[in-house]
Amino acid sequence: MVMRRFWRGLQAALAPLALFGAAAHADPIAERIGDRVVRFWPDAAAQASALPSVALQAPMPALGPAPEGFPVTPVFTNEGGGHVVRITTSRGTSLYGAGEIGGRLEHSGRTIVCWNTDAYAYNGQSPSLYQSHPWVLAVRADGSSFGVLADTPNRLVMNLSHGIEFRAQGPPFAVIVIERSTPQAVVQALADLTGHMPLPPRWAIGFQQCRYSYAPSTEVERIAREFRSRDLPCDVLWMDIDYMDQHRSFTFDPVGFANPKGLADTLHSRGFRSVWILDPHIRQEPGYEPYDQGTKYDYWVKMPDGSPYVGKVWPGMCVFPDFTRRDVRAWWGSMTAEFVQRSGADGIWNDMNEPAVFDVTSKTMELTARHEADADLGGPGFHTRYHNIYGMQMARATFDGLHGARPNRRPFVLSRANHLGGQRFAAAWTGDNRSNDEHLLMALPMVLNLGLSAQPFAGPDIGGYAEACTGDQFAKWFGMGALFPFSRAHAEKGNIRKEPWSFGPRIEALCRRALQTRYRLLPYLYTVFEEASRTGLPVARPAFFADPKTEWVRSNEHEFLLGGDLLARVDLEDVPDPAQRNLSDDARSWPEASIVDGPKERAIPALHVRAGAIVPLGPVMAYSDERPLDEIELLVALDAHGHAEGVLYEDAGDGYGYQKGEFSRTHFTATREGDTASLRATHEGTWAPPAGRHYRVTLLGGAKLKVAGP
Repeated sequence: MVMRRFWRGLQAALAPLALFGAAAHADPIAERIGDRVVRFWPDAAAQASALPSVALQAPMPALGPAPEGFPVTPVFTNEGGGHVVRITTSRGTSLYGAGEIGGRLEHSGRTIVCWNTDAYAYNGQSPSLYQSHPWVLAVRADGSSFGVLADTPNRLVMNLSHGIEFRAQGPPFAVIVIERSTPQAVVQALADLTGHMPLPPRWAIGFQQCRYSYAPSTEVERIAREFRSRDLPCDVLWMDIDYMDQHRSFTFDPVGFANPKGLADTLHSRGFRSVWILDPHIRQEPGYEPYDQGTKYDYWVKMPDGSPYVGKVWPGMCVFPDFTRRDVRAWWGSMTAEFVQRSGADGIWNDMNEPAVFDVTSKTMELTARHEADADLGGPGFHTRYHNIYGMQMARATFDGLHGARPNRRPFVLSRANHLGGQRFAAAWTGDNRSNDEHLLMALPMVLNLGLSAQPFAGPDIGGYAEACTGDQFAKWFGMGALFPFSRAHAEKGNIRKEPWSFGPRIEALCRRALQTRYRLLPYLYTVFEEASRTGLPVARPAFFADPKTEWVRSNEHEFLLGGDLLARVDLEDVPDPAQRNLSDDARSWPEASIVDGPKERAIPALHVRAGAIVPLGPVMAYSDERPLDEIELLVALDAHGHAEGVLYEDAGDGYGYQKGEFSRTHFTATREGDTASLRATHEGTWAPPAGRHYRVTLLGGAKLKVAGP
């Protein structure tokens, strides 16, 4: 028996090696497409017949052969009618990325499926969720890093049990490898390849409140009054599908939402923006204008016999726009533009766009459905190729429609389904999560891995979409969620109420403190968002960005970085390993900062400032542009050499003047000189901060110094 187990184990261990040798392509093609960025093809035939990339923001021509001694070499094989790529990893390598997936921060041992899935109430073992990111970030034991992009939109299985394995059907695909000295540099290079998140309007990084649904319009107005009367900061209220007439996109309930523009105007007068949902499915109903137009111009996804694909969704039997076509996207964009003029909407929420279909086992469109895709996406083909980018192309059409309607305002789009590269068009939320402790613990790793996959603007449904939660759980959701890049509370129909005041005065006070913390941080957060849009770095960053060489830090899930200068410590559960340390307890000693007065509470993450950093704060406001930013507090954490630096980025908060130099980037420098901390400021850009601005300086870490300047 012992020998039998031994031989079984030996055979299992040798099986991958046998596959490597027997079916491996003899002459993979390796071409340099950037600085230490190499694209590998299984062979010359695959290279010659390759379809266009849908992840890269632009074609990447070869610049020459791979550099001599490039440290990562994929092995390509054909197995079981599919294409397999394997990359070995050295001992001590940690694996991340893969976009939207539940579970832990570090992915070693996981099998992840890139297949956009309507995954209501998923869990940490669900193999596929709403978005697909065929991407793995590897951090070696010495802190150096590489990233691997499987450049195919087809269904892909990523097996991370023994190194990195990609397995996909469809045509052979390229693998792009990025090699860098740090994980930060790899993520930046990924954004350079797939596109940077556009700088959002400032209001979009304020707190946002949603429910399925706030209806009728009088209920929306009531929620707005509650936020203001209770001194709870909030920028955005959301309209779910019950504003529609019979759940049909581009319509309004003639009774409950008889005057949508009037509602939006009322919200604007109280400092709120509104975001309205639009689903892709169009009810198959003659006389319904979107259906009549789409039918007239033949805009629907088709079955092989040429008839429109029809599936059941919220309004009933529906057809689906073929967003892989430029003319269809332009049509959708024009309808979106008209919709925002009629509704006064400030942003658009694209949902159900995997695409989700009811009453079928697959929960989606037939794989034999056909798309008449444009050549730059690969040309006509089956849904097998275009499933994973359906939501991405819908978000693209919506983004363009918003921009066309309001060319002097920055579009804001949130999309449930997306693909690597889709950060160019839409923010992300982690779908229909649950209120339980598992999802509370998964929220941070999910946001971090999206950021490591070129999607900086992400967050979960605060409070959990499905199921009830206790007041204490809700406070933990709020304390953590108020620090995420995308910060929105949401709950489903029939669920308990999940507004900040729903659990009584004690929990409301904790939620208020969490929201006030976010709004105090807005000057810093907006600065970090601008950096993210320009450099590709995430907004929320894993703790290991500060120390990628230390093994335990690479699995740290209770601390994260906001930008490069703030560390948040989330206290969601007792750490089971008493030997585990916190990064902020390290010799670097990041001093704790009191952002909003109050006693320490487990629900409110502790915030620490990096030694050597200066962090700008603003006053608490009811909404992000309630008044000019005429008061700035600078948190100064001098390092061991008595030095600190920081940046404050500002612009109009919307529009594109910043691209023409109409911004202000203020660089602060603090230096200890005897018993005085001297603070100096230099400026770049032509945008003028508010006249008469007052600066207040707070020295952290127990420094007892006089302050001079700025």
